[in-house]
Amino acid sequence: MPRKAARLIGVSLLGVAGVLVVVAAAGLGFRAYRQHLAAETLAIRSPKGVQEGGFVDIGGIRQWIQIRGEDRDNPVLLFVHGGPGGSTLAISSGWRPWEKHFTIVQWDQRGAGRTYGAAGDALAPTMTLERMTQDGVELAEYLRTHLHKDKIVLVGHSWGSFLGIHIVKQRPDLFYAYVGTGQVVGRVTFEKQFEITIAHLQALAHSAGNSEAQAELAPIVARPLINPQNRLVADKWSKALGLPSIESVQLAGPIPPPFMPDFSLLDWYNWRKGMAFSAKYLRGREGPMFKRDVASLGLAFPIPVIFIEGDTDYNTPAGPAEQLFNQITAPHKEFVWVHGGSHFIPFERPNEFLAELVTHVRPLAGN
Repeated sequence: MPRKAARLIGVSLLGVAGVLVVVAAAGLGFRAYRQHLAAETLAIRSPKGVQEGGFVDIGGIRQWIQIRGEDRDNPVLLFVHGGPGGSTLAISSGWRPWEKHFTIVQWDQRGAGRTYGAAGDALAPTMTLERMTQDGVELAEYLRTHLHKDKIVLVGHSWGSFLGIHIVKQRPDLFYAYVGTGQVVGRVTFEKQFEITIAHLQALAHSAGNSEAQAELAPIVARPLINPQNRLVADKWSKALGLPSIESVQLAGPIPPPFMPDFSLLDWYNWRKGMAFSAKYLRGREGPMFKRDVASLGLAFPIPVIFIEGDTDYNTPAGPAEQLFNQITAPHKEFVWVHGGSHFIPFERPNEFLAELVTHVRPLAGN
């Protein structure tokens, strides 16, 4: 009887394994089919278009870039992603209309996405703001040569806005303009963000009638200092009270991220690994965004500066960015409010963001 039972169990397990294999194969087949359709949707067919991606030698390592646009004569726009480590390759299908007006370059920074996948943890000693700033300069020089341009436009988002300002400050001659969105100023950005987060949590606790949350949050509301103990309380009630997070972002675009063409399961693995890896060296109280501030670079910019900010950005509140902007001197500067816009305007409201780029940035690009 035990042998018979064992055989039955073995047969059952094989059956379950077979079903799982069939389901997995069907899922992968469906994904491949959707990716094929997505590739057709996103294909650039114009005679003067450009659609390419590959590794480029930058800063002594291979770094991945993607270049897309319908007309090579259009201005080149380098998008410097946030995170740190937050490659945008899989979440940018909403930018397809941008490619009628600009040649869009996406860059997996040192420690991010495919660039991380190519080098792995060996990058650790080089994960510094100074090295990544130089990476950005080298990339801009490469793009000028490769795409036959005198200058390019740099758009920096979140961490990318902090890195982006360092890049344009080091070599302003390479750029027509700097555009910041979700602009990080430095420590004051995160102090303001924490203050706003705690106030939101207290309001949510009040609405929910959660007396325990109100009691724990009250002393922090009175004195919202960023320290380990206060962060633990904030994290606890952010989850319990359902404070909106990055995971709740509503991306706009014709292609859901899991079905983006030429983006493998290995790419997803490296995307997640790269986020964690980059955060280890670039985020937190010991990271450059918290220990340094943009104003220390100097407030005089020899190129145009445009900030495009959402008035409901709770990740990098626009107040510090507006204060910085008011102190900046530049040959041309504009602060553009997107009403109802969050931290993720380029991804949630790409058409609106494009309209601002066409109105405020395209005329500055010289062609």
